[in-house]
Amino acid sequence: MSSEVLAEDRSAATPQPHSFAIVPIPGLVVAGAYVVALVVALISNTHWAVDFFHVVSGGLWTGIDLFVGFVVGPIIGKMSIPARMEFTTRFMPKMVVIMPALVVATLAAGFQLARQQGFILSSWPEHGWVVASFVVVGVLAVVAIGVLEPANLAVLFELRKPQPNGELVGRLMKRFIYTAGITGAMQVATLVIMTKLASA
Repeated sequence: MSSEVLAEDRSAATPQPHSFAIVPIPGLVVAGAYVVALVVALISNTHWAVDFFHVVSGGLWTGIDLFVGFVVGPIIGKMSIPARMEFTTRFMPKMVVIMPALVVATLAAGFQLARQQGFILSSWPEHGWVVASFVVVGVLAVVAIGVLEPANLAVLFELRKPQPNGELVGRLMKRFIYTAGITGAMQVATLVIMTKLASA
């Protein structure tokens, strides 16, 4: 076998760096507009607007966590490292923009809604459920912004290097998948609490 063929084989087996935007500008513009609209809703203190942002943002956050944790995660786990890297360069930049906006909107609108309706008062009969929701959503927010987001960025910065470390990307992706699975499970608890509060 000639040296040229061997070189081609090694090149095909080695993940190549990609040219991509870590933070896609169009997505950043959309997320920024969403946050601005959220601020307007909070300032106006209109019940419908605040409820809209809480329900829509919370639903999207929950749905994405469940889908990534229980559907996308297992699929990625069975991919080869080059395939994972290719998928990551297209998937992670969108998550970097989407998730912080949804987390902020869900928490801010949810607290405003609870304040509007008196749910945060200890005298409210279902106050214990509200406290439970604050704890669960608080943990989810810390995991999303403090664990998943740094893992996303670390993967993207590694893939931008001239010689990306495929094994490191694989380990970071496993961390992302496992953490997404945990947050997906916690989102089930959120659904239980939210439906309980809605029916109170």
